[in-house]
Amino acid sequence: MPSHVDADRPASQPPERGALDALIRQARHLRGGIDAVRPRTADEDARGVEDPARRWQRALCDLAAHQLDDLGEHLGRLRAGAPSQPEPHETVPDPAASSAASEPPALTSRVGSAEWNLLTDEVSWSEELYGIFGRAPQDGPLSLDELPSWVLPEDQPLLAAAVTDCLVDGRPIDQEFRIMRPDGALRTLHLLGEPVLDGQGGTAAMWAVLRDVSELRRSELAVREIHETVRRERHAAQAERRLAVELQETVLPPWRGPQRIPHGGPGRTRDAAAGGALDIASHYLPSTASAMIGGDWYDALELPDGATLLSAGDLTGHGVAAASGMAMLLGAVRGMAFAGVGPGALMGHLNQLLDTSAQPALGSAVCCRYEPGDRTLTWSQAGHPSPVVFRDGTTRVLDPPRGVLLGATSGSAYGQSTEVLEPGDLLVLHTDGLAPRGERMGPADPQHTAPERLLELGDRFAGARSAQECLRMVVEEFGGRDREDDACVLIARVTG
Repeated sequence: MPSHVDADRPASQPPERGALDALIRQARHLRGGIDAVRPRTADEDARGVEDPARRWQRALCDLAAHQLDDLGEHLGRLRAGAPSQPEPHETVPDPAASSAASEPPALTSRVGSAEWNLLTDEVSWSEELYGIFGRAPQDGPLSLDELPSWVLPEDQPLLAAAVTDCLVDGRPIDQEFRIMRPDGALRTLHLLGEPVLDGQGGTAAMWAVLRDVSELRRSELAVREIHETVRRERHAAQAERRLAVELQETVLPPWRGPQRIPHGGPGRTRDAAAGGALDIASHYLPSTASAMIGGDWYDALELPDGATLLSAGDLTGHGVAAASGMAMLLGAVRGMAFAGVGPGALMGHLNQLLDTSAQPALGSAVCCRYEPGDRTLTWSQAGHPSPVVFRDGTTRVLDPPRGVLLGATSGSAYGQSTEVLEPGDLLVLHTDGLAPRGERMGPADPQHTAPERLLELGDRFAGARSAQECLRMVVEEFGGRDREDDACVLIARVTG
């Protein structure tokens, strides 16, 4: 089914590979230029204290470097076509947790700075940092002792360890943590901090830049959730397809070559049986438009009285439901045929079965009973393409008896027709998906949907020596073509 596209504007297209390569090169160029402007050494006054402006410049350079690293990473993932994977320690807030999430703040309000003086216990916050924390300036900044009370409990140990390493061992801080603001909003902050040393090399203060990365992490979470949903759906579809294929292979005859039914049942003489033997070949052609298995079937079965059951059908739908429904119908066909139910009455029972099924569905079918003694074919159909008979280079579609789709109308009656076959005749049963819809004869009339190309194979069939050769011609003609649905073909050749 095609995706929905806004009629007033074209659908957005993924960026071209060349454009992404250019963006990645630009990001790398800017990332390399950060080192050219970042202060490499600290300018200190006579007291050995670094100029605060230089610390601010270096912190902003570090922040820009991180942002460009993030940009380069995401552009690379977009270029590779692989959704980002979560880090083991990373936890992202729920998008519904904050009303502010629907309108991301301006870029300047996402970055703030702070300095905690360990000697005087003074704390200095930028105006932007108050906005990030949702705290009024008149309430004053948070000390290092007060900060953990704003941090989620599961993030407190990581932040405490990072701050301790900075103050005690002089290590820079590069840490993310989450805070709960007074308005109930959950925000994710990225902290870049470094120690400020005094003249004796001890830590006198800690300088930090904090960036609100909530929207970035929320976007990453959405991408990962979509990726995981697609992965689960793909896995479920693959599992369903495997199950449907296994069910289909279990039910359909496991033929790997031509089958010959000699008709040696009770009450039949050897000569009579030999005179009406059938050479049978069949093939299943999967849909080229869908990876899911459909509900098509074919079958050929010798009955206890020496007659042969030939059938083909199609149940609506795809996947396990269609395959299981097909198995139910085919089992019913075999059971009733073994019990001696004729094709017309059999179709009526199938219609009732589908009509009362817990999962209603529609189906089409053709059922033939072949008597080898006099080569009589008695058949019935339910909204299905009629059998085709090839004889001496001529082709004829059998006139169908009355019969509506299975499951369409309760209590429907189904007629029967009789055809006498001759030695050398080819009888072809097929389902409606053999050819594309535009190549079918009379698409508005379900009784005349035999593909034209199948009818045109009569001359080639005349020179074939077996049903398997004829089947190979059909597969060569239709096997490589686009089909909207699965298809089955069964060819029976009268050998005597």
